[in-house]
Amino acid sequence: MDEFDVIVVGGGSAGSAVSGRLADAGKRVCLLEAGPRNDTILVKTPGFMPFLRDASNYRFETVPQKGLNGRIGYQPRGRGLGGSSAINAMVYIRGNAWDYDNWAALGCTGWGYEDVLPYFKRAEHNVRGADDYHSASGPLWVSDQKWPNPGSLAFVEAAAQLQLPRNADFNGARQDGFGLYQVTQRNGERWSAARAYVEPRRGSKNLDVRIGVSVQRFEIADGRVTGVTYSVGNKERTVKARGAVVLSAGAFNSPQILMLSGIGPAAHLKDHGIEVVVDKPAVGADLQDHIDYVSSWETQSKDFIGDSIAGTVRMAKAIIEHRRKRTGAMTTPYAEAGGFWTVMPDAPAPDIQWHFVPAMLEDHGRTRVKGHGFSLHACVLRPESRGTVRLNGRDSRMAPRIDPNFLDDERDIATLREGVRLSHRIASSPSLAKYEPQDRYPIDLDDDPQLDELIRNRADTVYHPVGTCRMGADEEAVVDPTLKARGIEGLYIADASIMPRLVSGNTNAPSIMIGERCADFVRSALAG
Repeated sequence: MDEFDVIVVGGGSAGSAVSGRLADAGKRVCLLEAGPRNDTILVKTPGFMPFLRDASNYRFETVPQKGLNGRIGYQPRGRGLGGSSAINAMVYIRGNAWDYDNWAALGCTGWGYEDVLPYFKRAEHNVRGADDYHSASGPLWVSDQKWPNPGSLAFVEAAAQLQLPRNADFNGARQDGFGLYQVTQRNGERWSAARAYVEPRRGSKNLDVRIGVSVQRFEIADGRVTGVTYSVGNKERTVKARGAVVLSAGAFNSPQILMLSGIGPAAHLKDHGIEVVVDKPAVGADLQDHIDYVSSWETQSKDFIGDSIAGTVRMAKAIIEHRRKRTGAMTTPYAEAGGFWTVMPDAPAPDIQWHFVPAMLEDHGRTRVKGHGFSLHACVLRPESRGTVRLNGRDSRMAPRIDPNFLDDERDIATLREGVRLSHRIASSPSLAKYEPQDRYPIDLDDDPQLDELIRNRADTVYHPVGTCRMGADEEAVVDPTLKARGIEGLYIADASIMPRLVSGNTNAPSIMIGERCADFVRSALAG
C-alpha cells in the first residue's frame, strides 16, 4: 500500500492550500480529487465561466424547497483541481471583520479578525501592493479589473447618486459601500487555488496528485483514521496515512464522506446500513447559504453583454483578443461590480451584498435570454434559516441529499425584501436610468405579499454553502478550533463546512484562509 505523511481529500480552494503548504513543509502529501486537472482554456478564460457545466461542475440540485414555492434549487459546485475556484466568478471578498470576531465570541478561540488577517495576507498577491490589510507576496493573485463593462461603472455611479458611498477596497478598513470587485486573476487569466498552490509543485517528490478518484470512506482503527479508500471505475484502492488525513471536500461532500465512514447522525447512518463509528448529529446539520434574488432589466443599449448579432460579433472579437493578448472583455468575471449595505435596523454589519452583472441572467445563466440588459443580485448575508445534507446512498458518486431550507425563517425574506427594493432604487438612479431599462418582472414593490411571491418564485443560491461540519468549543461541534475532528484521532477538516456562521460575503477567499490555517495546525501536531 501507498503510505504518506498526510492525505488530503479534495483539491478545492482549501484542499489546494493545505496540500501545497504541507508539501513545502517537507511532508509527503497525497492529494485525492474526483475531478479533472482543470488546466483548460475554458477554465482559464474568465469569460467562459457560464459554460463550465460538465466535467468541472457537479451541478447538484436541492430537494424541493417549501420556502421557494416547492421549486428545486440548482447548486453548482466545482469538480477538479481548484474546486469551485475553477468555476466561480472570481470575486475576492473575505467577509466582514465582525464575522470572525463573532466566531471567536461563539467559542472558536483564535478565529477573531486579528487572528485570521495574517492568513488572508499570507495567501494573497495583490497587484496593488502590500499595506496593513494586503500582501503582494502570496501565491493567490488578486487583480483589479482593467476592462469593466460601461454598465458596471454606471452601476457604481448610480449607487453614489443615492448617496451610497464608493468603496475601492471591500477587504480593507471598511466593507460597506459600492464599487468594482477585485478578482482572482493573473494577467487576464483565472487564478484558481490549484494554480496558486498545486500546479507550481507538480512533479515535487512531496506531492502526489491523483485526479479522477472518488473517495468512498476513511479506514478507521482503534479510534484513529489510518487511511483512505477510493474508487477508480469499479476498483477500490487504499492509501495509508502515517500522520493525518485532511478532509477538504466542501460543504456537501465533506459531510457525505464522514457519514459514509460511520461518522454522523446515528439513526440516519443505520437507515443506510452503515456501522456507526461516532454518533455526531452535527455532521450534515447547520447548512447555511446565501439566498439571492436577481432583478433583471432589458435595454436597447448594446453597451451590455447580450444575445444579438452585434453582441455575438463583439464576443467573437473578444475571444480572439483574449487568446492573443489575455486582455479585453473576456477577462470579465460577469459579477463585475457590487456592494455591501445595511437595510435592517438591528444588523451589526452590512446585511445585503449586491452583484451587478452587465447581462440579463435567467436560471443561473442556463436559460438563453435574447437581447441586451443587466441584472442585479441581492443576497442575505447572514441568513437565519438552517438546512441539512444527508446521504442518498452508500456510494460517494451518488449526489448527496441537499436541503438548504431556504427562507424558512421569516427574518430572511424580510431582509431580502428590503435588499430587492434598494436594487430597484439603484436601477432608477440617473446613471442607469439613462439606459431606459425595462423591468422584466414588474410588480408593485411596495406590496409585501406581491414582492414575497416574486422572491419565492425566483430566488435561489448565490453559491456559498457552509456549516455542515461546524467548528466550535462545544463537544457537539464536528471540529475543535484547531480543525481537528472530535471523536476521531488523526482527522482534520478544512473547507467552508467548518464555518460556524456564514461570512458576510463570497466564500472562496475564506476557504483558502481556512486551508492555510489547517496546514499550520497539522504541521504543529505532527511536529509534536
